[in-house]
Amino acid sequence: MKAKTKLSLAAQIFIALGLGIIAGLVFLAFNRADLAVSYIRPIGTIFLNLIKFIVVPIVLSSIICGVFSMKDIHKVESIGIKTLVYYLLTTSFAIAIGLFGANLFKGFFQVLETTDLSYEVSAKSNFMDTLIGIFPSNIISPMLEANMLQVIVIALFFGFGIILAGEKGEPLAKAVTSLSEVSMVIMDLILKLSPIGVFCLITPVIAENGAKILGSLAMVLLTAYICYAVHAVFVYSGTVKVLGKISPIRFFKEMAPAMAFAFSSASSVGTLPLNLECTEKLGAKKDIASFVLPLGATINMDGTAIYQGVCAVFIAACYGIELTLPQMLTIVLTATLASIGTAGVPGSGMVMLAMVLQSVGLPVEGIALVAGVDRIFDMGRTVVNITGDAACTVIVSSIEDRKEAKNTAA
Repeated sequence: MKAKTKLSLAAQIFIALGLGIIAGLVFLAFNRADLAVSYIRPIGTIFLNLIKFIVVPIVLSSIICGVFSMKDIHKVESIGIKTLVYYLLTTSFAIAIGLFGANLFKGFFQVLETTDLSYEVSAKSNFMDTLIGIFPSNIISPMLEANMLQVIVIALFFGFGIILAGEKGEPLAKAVTSLSEVSMVIMDLILKLSPIGVFCLITPVIAENGAKILGSLAMVLLTAYICYAVHAVFVYSGTVKVLGKISPIRFFKEMAPAMAFAFSSASSVGTLPLNLECTEKLGAKKDIASFVLPLGATINMDGTAIYQGVCAVFIAACYGIELTLPQMLTIVLTATLASIGTAGVPGSGMVMLAMVLQSVGLPVEGIALVAGVDRIFDMGRTVVNITGDAACTVIVSSIEDRKEAKNTAA
């Protein structure tokens, strides 16, 4: 008797995603989105809460382990610089692609009514405020609030402390290693529920937004998704092939489960545990992945940058404003810097868009035009964001491997 072939987690997630879309369309057809929202979404929320609950201990313990396993503060500095340079460069490419794509399809955008529009800009968060906010005043509140930048800083200091303390730091190193292993086991248990979670997260989104997708914003959404795809296929494929020495086909194949999960959850931080698993399968070192991915989940916003470019051109078109080349260059610069300046800010996508619009004198009220379908934009931009995190991880790990091999041979 032949043994039953068990479906991989990736296959289960994709099947759940497909079934969720079908179920959402059924609820939409019968005009019962309220049932999906009331009874299916809460199960998805519970699953997402479980993922978020394990993220902080995983990030804290894995970064500490990653730092002290490198045994060299200069190596951490080297990896950090490479990571930040990659994130800033790809974000610049992303916003340029968004602007180019939006201008290419601008003639297809339907002009929407702009009178009586209102949008309240949330409290401004400039770069210096964010810089101050990176450094925690205590160890507890960042974990309670899941402030990932502060958690990363805490982990870095404890990792450095263990290295500098030498033998006296070994008991803490063992305790943190144990915490990391236990957290990973809990993560595996939660990830087994991914198919159910994905189904329950995507169904209400389709049920609620299906009609809006087919409405006047369809072309803007399509433009954004085309730009998302172009950036992922060309920029990430090129960089992982040239710098990471990995086949792009293999890269996207291994990343498929994380990308599917990111699409349904629209949460970079929530996708982090699955992203760690996928990058390790691609050959990234655990210590490097544990450092680069959490940092990327917080500050890398390639997908969000594309969204800024598309929405800026669309909003300008709705107001009958033609953006000049200097204005577009200003948008590239502002969106790139804002990706760091708004790191860790709730609803950072909207905050960034407000900053971009203000930088070129466009009416901030125009955000109200796209706010209704922001969740649909968010699903695609989260996929791009987490894929960029993974690409950076694979590339930095590959560069470090080659550097070590060269030093060993010398």
